[in-house]
Amino acid sequence: MNTATADTESSTVTDQPAARQLRRSTDEKMLAGVAGGIARYLNVDVTLVRVIIAVLALLNGVGLALYIAAWLLIPEDGEDQSLAAAWIASLQNRSR
Repeated sequence: MNTATADTESSTVTDQPAARQLRRSTDEKMLAGVAGGIARYLNVDVTLVRVIIAVLALLNGVGLALYIAAWLLIPEDGEDQSLAAAWIASLQNRSR
């Protein structure tokens, strides 16, 4: 492999944007960071996501159920696993 080939290969790897991951936000956090994480993932204003969640919660309660599910299933920034996955792993470790 010559240096021209290596330079071309390395530039294509660094030019690609990192894959977006849905994570609960630690910066835009009012309760658990769910709305902030969703807003960042969708590239929209966090207030819009909060209003949608609130409207869904007031209309039929679905917003509250979805928020709690997201809180448990979406990992926080800097974490490898969600709260639910960590809880399940701790139960499995106890049973051993």
